[in-house]
Amino acid sequence: MPTVTYKLFDGGERTHSVEDGSSVMLGAILNNVPGIMAECGGSCSCATCHVYVDDAFLDRLPAADPVEDELLDGVASERRPNSRLSCQITLTPALDGLVVHIPERQAE
Repeated sequence: MPTVTYKLFDGGERTHSVEDGSSVMLGAILNNVPGIMAECGGSCSCATCHVYVDDAFLDRLPAADPVEDELLDGVASERRPNSRLSCQITLTPALDGLVVHIPERQAE
């Protein structure tokens, strides 16, 4: 199982093994990682699972599709070049060790 390190806004971090084929968002929810609200349950319709992907992993991810890209325009915290919705990041062995940073807030 790939591991994901969730860097919390308060400086803490949580590392969890997450099922291959699962999303970064689901890994956060199942492991009670604070800061990922996921109000829509992973259907890419709310943008409350926004994360900043560590630069070392950006080239391992497919580009955001148009729906995700549009939702990222409305995130509560600053949109950055490494902003992604964690519900849209599917874990694979190539993403083992993935690091994501959780922004200050998910909703206004």
